Amino acid sequence: MKVAAITGERRAELVERDKPALPEGWALVKVHAAPMCAEYKSFVRGEHSDCLGHEAAGEVVETAPGSTVKVGDRVVVMPQYPCGECELCRAGDFIHCERGLDHYEPTMTQYLSKPSWLLTPIPDGVSYEKASLACCGLGPSHGAFSAMEVGAFDTVLITGLGPVGLGAVVNAKFRGARVIAVEMNPYRAELARRMGADHLIDPRDPDAAAQVKALTGGRGADCGLDCSGVVAAHRLQIDAVRRKGKVAFVGECFSETPIRVSDDLLRKGIHLIGSWHYNLKLYPDLMKVIERSLLTDLLITHTFPMSRIQEAFELSASQDSGKIILKPWE
Repeated sequence: MKVAAITGERRAELVERDKPALPEGWALVKVHAAPMCAEYKSFVRGEHSDCLGHEAAGEVVETAPGSTVKVGDRVVVMPQYPCGECELCRAGDFIHCERGLDHYEPTMTQYLSKPSWLLTPIPDGVSYEKASLACCGLGPSHGAFSAMEVGAFDTVLITGLGPVGLGAVVNAKFRGARVIAVEMNPYRAELARRMGADHLIDPRDPDAAAQVKALTGGRGADCGLDCSGVVAAHRLQIDAVRRKGKVAFVGECFSETPIRVSDDLLRKGIHLIGSWHYNLKLYPDLMKVIERSLLTDLLITHTFPMSRIQEAFELSASQDSGKIILKPWE
């Protein structure tokens, strides 16, 4: 089978690998849509890897004894390889499993194997491309907005309009919320406008927090979602959200964000929430967004045959895109 690989600095190609075997309770998925995420960072740095991707949608083509899916099922492949037995997994919060299996497979591939309980059904009429948005395209913001109970009376501040942030605009508008978005990339800012973002702010503006306050009658946003993973954006969220407001973080960040416990938490009373993915119980609601929202067509800006992996990575690294989908069999 063919697998995408980074083989040098800004160089990618397809390599041949053996089809994976199936342990008990697992299934083999023929991948029809493999979204790209932050793998472009490794592409730019030249970090060699043939284990790329963590999002996919496809068709079950083989099952092992004990599998809960059947051949022919159309499924979304949930990320990671959690244990499936701990309290978190049983509750649907598998993304936080601390006893994950010593196993990992790429999704930028023609076939992958997975514990069958991590394969969620795709409704009839939903394409593989759109269904694959149930991972990083729409999943992180769906989980975060559910945790913050975002609704039609809320103003949401979204920082960082990469594919995850653009997906957050889709989810926020589906919930009827007013959106203030923060982004400096002209392509992505314009795409957010087309999606219905109500206001766009340049994060380089030193008065960005004041602009948010001015747009909300001096109160601040009701809820905030950071998708950038940038420390300055974290502070903007904390400063620009209203008293007793909520801020969720879905963007990866390994730097230290200064938080003033007394001023930010005690006196302002805000809630800070870490939200990586979403509970599996929320999957049916997310699929309704994918089925009903016309904005999902805007979120997928490019589709590439996986045979053009070099071109796909070059575009992803340029950041002039929304969600990019690979087609492994083309």
